[in-house]
This record gives sequence, C-alpha cells and structure tokens, in this order.
Amino acid sequence: MDLETLLSFKWSIMTPEFIILGVITLLSLLDLFMAKSVNRKLLGWLGLAGILGALISLLSLMGNGPETILYDTFRLDSFAIAFKLLLLIGAALVFLIAISYEPKEGLNEYRGEFYYLFLAALLGAMMMSSSGDLITLFIGLELLSISSYILAGIRKKHSGSNESAMKYVVNGGISTSITIFGMSYVYGLTGTTNLLDMARHVITLADSQHIYLLGLAFFMIFVGLSFKVATAPFHMWAPDVYQGAPTPVTAFLSVVSKTAGFILIVRILMVIFYNIPTEGPGSMPLLIKVQDYIAFLAAATMIIGNVVALRQKNIKRLFAYSSIAQAGYLLVVVASMSAFLFDTLWFYLGAYLFMNLGAFAIIQLITQKTGSEDIAEFAGLYRKAPILAIAMAVFILSLAGIPGTAGFIGKLNIFMGALVVEPAHYVLVSIMIATTVVSYFYYFGVMVQMFFRPAANDEVKFKLPAGLGVVIGVCVFATILFGVAPNIALDFLQGNFNQFSDFFQ
Repeated sequence: MDLETLLSFKWSIMTPEFIILGVITLLSLLDLFMAKSVNRKLLGWLGLAGILGALISLLSLMGNGPETILYDTFRLDSFAIAFKLLLLIGAALVFLIAISYEPKEGLNEYRGEFYYLFLAALLGAMMMSSSGDLITLFIGLELLSISSYILAGIRKKHSGSNESAMKYVVNGGISTSITIFGMSYVYGLTGTTNLLDMARHVITLADSQHIYLLGLAFFMIFVGLSFKVATAPFHMWAPDVYQGAPTPVTAFLSVVSKTAGFILIVRILMVIFYNIPTEGPGSMPLLIKVQDYIAFLAAATMIIGNVVALRQKNIKRLFAYSSIAQAGYLLVVVASMSAFLFDTLWFYLGAYLFMNLGAFAIIQLITQKTGSEDIAEFAGLYRKAPILAIAMAVFILSLAGIPGTAGFIGKLNIFMGALVVEPAHYVLVSIMIATTVVSYFYYFGVMVQMFFRPAANDEVKFKLPAGLGVVIGVCVFATILFGVAPNIALDFLQGNFNQFSDFFQ
C-alpha cells in the first residue's frame, strides 16, 4: 500500500479511536519517565480528559452517512456511533470510579498500568463496534479480552484477584478458540473475511451440506460469544471473576465489556446469518429457525442468574448473578428479532450502564471503608449516610424494573418487542416476568439491610470522594430521567441515527 493510497483514506472517521490511542501512548510514556514519588492519579485524570475528547469528536461525526475506509474493514454507521456513545460514557464513569479506588495493599506500583489498560480495553471495544471485517473484529475482541485479563489480576498481592485472573484467562481462551473456529468455517465457505461480502455470498448457497456447516458455524460463534457476555450455561467464570477483580474492573466487565459483547453478537449474527436460506434460495432464513435455541438460552440465563443470586452473601457475587440475569433479558431482545431490536438493545444497555455503575460506585465506597464485601455491611446505611442509601435504592429499584426508573422502561420495551413479533414469544415473556419477580427478593434484601437493619458500627462515617460523587449523581439523574421521560433518549436515538437503516449498507 503506497503513501498516496494511505492519504486517500478519510481518516477523520477514526478520530475517536486515534484520540484514545494517542492518550494510551502518552500515559504509558509518562508512567515510564515520571518519578515514583509523583501520584499516578494524574494519569487517571488525563485518561478521563482523553475519553471526553473522544466523546466530543464522536458527537461531531453524528449525522454522516455510512462511511468505510481501509477496504471496508472499518465502517462508521449509525450502529457504530450509537454504541460507541454508550462505550465512551461508560468508560468515563468507570475511570472516575478507578481514580477513587484505594485497596488496602495499595496500587502505587502499578496504578499507571491500571489506567492505560482500561483505555486499551475501551479501544478494542470501539474497534469491534466499527469492524466491517472478521479480522479487525477479532483483533478488537482480543485487545479488549487481554487487557481485561490483566486488569482482573492487577492486585498482585491479593489472592482473590490472582484467582479471578486465572479463571478469566482459561475461560476466555476457550471461548476465543470456539469463536474463531466458527469464524473459520464461514471464511472457508465464502472465501472472504468482509462481513457484507459474506452476507452477499451466503444468500446464494443452495447445497444442504454448506447450509449445515453454516449452522454449525453459527452455533460455535454464538457459544463462544455467550462466554463473553456470561449467559448460562457459559457463565460459571463470572461470579469468581467479579468477586476477585478490583471493583472498577468488575464495573467495567459488567457494563462496558458486556455492551461490547452484544455489539459483536449483533454485528456477526445479523449481518452474516440473518439472510441465510436453510433449503435453498427463497426458504426460511437460518437465523429465524434458530430463534428457539436463542430463546431457550435466554430463559436458562434468566432463571439461573436470578435463582442462584438468592443464596449470595457477597455483594459483588450477587451483582455478578444479577449481571448474568440481565444478559438473559438482553438475549430476549436478540431472540425476538423485532423491528425495534436495535432501539430496544441500545436503550436497555444505556439504562443498565447508569444503574449498575452507580451501584458499583457505592459498593466500592462501602467495601473499602468496612474492609468487607458482605451484604450485611449495608446494614443501617440509611442512618449513617441517608443520601447514599437513597441513591442505592434508586439503582436497585431500576435493576428490579420498578416503574419510574429507566430499568422499568427498558424491560417494558423488551416485553413489547417480544410480543409484537410473529409468532409472539409468550413463554419467554412469561419466564422473564416470573424471574423479574424472583429478583425482587435479593434486590429488596439489600434494601432491607440499608433501611430496616441496625448498623453494626454507627461510628463509621463515609467520606464521599469527588469522583464517586459525580458518578453517583450522574447515574441517579439519568436513571430517573430516562424512567419518567424515556422519549428524551428514544427521540435522540431516532432523530440522529436513522433507525440504524444503514446497518446493512
């Protein structure tokens, strides 16, 4: 590729990625040459400034038609912009949580890595959302995954962190192997790694053996990605990793990494597999025929996540199983494949971003102050810190799907999307309603501790760091705003992203 060809590309559509990459490079160099006595939290604030700069540049790209560079390996369409918006907002809030993170053994020796590894993982997720090719998509996935493995075990002197990193690496390696094996089948049958070229080629396949191999590839890719988003029965790594990893890393995995996983699922499944005929041209698409399998996985995930959460005493393990259940709700969106799939998925991931990151900000504050992650440590929180207790109650009510919160609107959208399709998923919706009711028991169990149980130590006072205060305030405001006025978000989405009509262009 000569210089003239390189200069002919419209590199401006990659401005957000270039900003993040530049900040990663800057932070790594500063961390290398700064004196050990200098507080590395400065790097955290620089990283946050970089994320906000990338967010501003992304907003400036809104309204453009679908554009591609590097021979269609990188594409900027409404889907990419909308989900990058969630990734950047989530990463900014995680950074504020990370800056305030102070484990007992300290992070002074490797706090610099803590920040630019977060940015590297974010860059991988952003690349995934704009990938138009299996190769760049897989590179983005691995950049996100490898950075997450290191972050999970960054507390080198903490056995729980070491254990979580090991389990995460083993399970992540298995899922990556299965995913890339499935991708290799699709490549072998189509002769290309470009997603849209694959989509155009598979429509013409008529040989039943080829269709069988594509079906096998679909299941391998879907199983591999199910590990990434922690859906049952591929969820077993999540509770241990969530418990052992540093709290900001747990928050990142539960929100930003999960969002990236569903971006990948939609990109691959909807582009490559949606129009594959099962018995020759004109027959029912393959993805429509496997809806029942996706629905079964969604039902199992909702049931296992919510039922097992009932027995948890550790707050981070409880939120791990809550995250598994939330993945089940999101799989209902994929299984229904309604006309509102993108809108419903985007809104629920946005609502989950705010309510979950706000909860983790409070969890980090309490666990650091008390030195324990037991749910009993929340006892009497309303008497010791009423504002924190009320904020946590807002997040819990939203996670439970109580009216007046963003979580309720998100679940309502999922219900409606599953019921308006033909045939309607009545059984799946019934399971979703039943498991949502089950979730009330463990969510409200935390609220009982906060409001109705006496505190073990009334003398403990909580000093709220500025970063955590901003996260909690923003998340409470957004959770309530999108619960009472959801049209603000939906009108913004529909007015700026053309209902994702350019997704297949």
